[in-house]
Amino acid sequence: MKPTTPQGKQLATPQTSLVPAMQLRKPELIASHPLVHTQVEIPVPGPAQVRLNIQYCGICHTDLHIAEGEIHPPRLPIIPGHQVVGVIDALGEGASGTGLQIGQRVGVPWLHATDRTCKYCLQGSDNLCPQAKFTGFDVNGGYAGAMLAEAGFVIPLPAGISDVQAAPLLCAGIIGYRSLRRAELQPGEHLGLVGFGASAHLAIQIALFWGCTVSVFTRSPGHQRLALDSGAAWVGEIGQNPPTPLDRAVIFAPAGELVPQTLEKLRPGGTLAINAVYMSDIPAFPYPLIYGERSLRSVANATYQDGLDFFDLAARIGIRANLQIYDLKDANQALQDLKNSQINGEAVLQIA
Repeated sequence: MKPTTPQGKQLATPQTSLVPAMQLRKPELIASHPLVHTQVEIPVPGPAQVRLNIQYCGICHTDLHIAEGEIHPPRLPIIPGHQVVGVIDALGEGASGTGLQIGQRVGVPWLHATDRTCKYCLQGSDNLCPQAKFTGFDVNGGYAGAMLAEAGFVIPLPAGISDVQAAPLLCAGIIGYRSLRRAELQPGEHLGLVGFGASAHLAIQIALFWGCTVSVFTRSPGHQRLALDSGAAWVGEIGQNPPTPLDRAVIFAPAGELVPQTLEKLRPGGTLAINAVYMSDIPAFPYPLIYGERSLRSVANATYQDGLDFFDLAARIGIRANLQIYDLKDANQALQDLKNSQINGEAVLQIA
């Protein structure tokens, strides 16, 4: 029986009851190919949920951390993926009240749902909700032909951003935008980006739009070339210093030893934001590195409003991701390439 709307209208249903998926059953090093290519049942949306026919899903470092067991989902098996672009093909009861429609193009970010009632949600910090659930971690994500999402947390996509370009914006873009805000970057300041992968190569476009000077620290020759092509004023490795101290900095690489090395490049009163859901331990460092009212901040997820604000900005700026496209069945290889810094920009899985 096909699902229906509260008004009894029959919804669109895929022609088959199964869709392809890449499923994590046991975490292992990505070289062992822990994601299994399989077929899964097409899910039926519950109350306030929508079902997506998935077109593209971006690859994220968080997916790699999950696959290799550095962070642990509450249950296995799980389908990873939280930069999902798809078309709504079914609405659960009550979902139509959100204004969403069958056939609408939407994106699904990392934040799957929150309780909406805790003090964090009520003050606009829903990224810190203790009951928050995350896409591709608590619930199945976008490495599949179809998935469910909460109607109140999907992001309507601007018409000017294509499906494939929208995918990397849903995490790399949103979290990069939040990182710049957490670093308190002001127009015209000198920004340091430590690591130049998926998120940083989008964040630099925002910083340049705000009239900032950007210095990039990365070991990868390919990433160094991409940074210069993207408008960086200076590029080097973390052991080198740009011509002037940094006003603000964001660390994207999940290596704790980079924290004191970056703090020493920061001016008094400057801010360093750490953009990492997982990071190796930060070593002890001399107090003078943070003295002078320097600030050190973590970036924890992103709010739903961050996503709406960022996509509005991305459409106005015309943000473009440097993309490398993989077939769904090649998700293990995409994550291996990500681990080895062989992707300049963002890897995206083509699902449809």
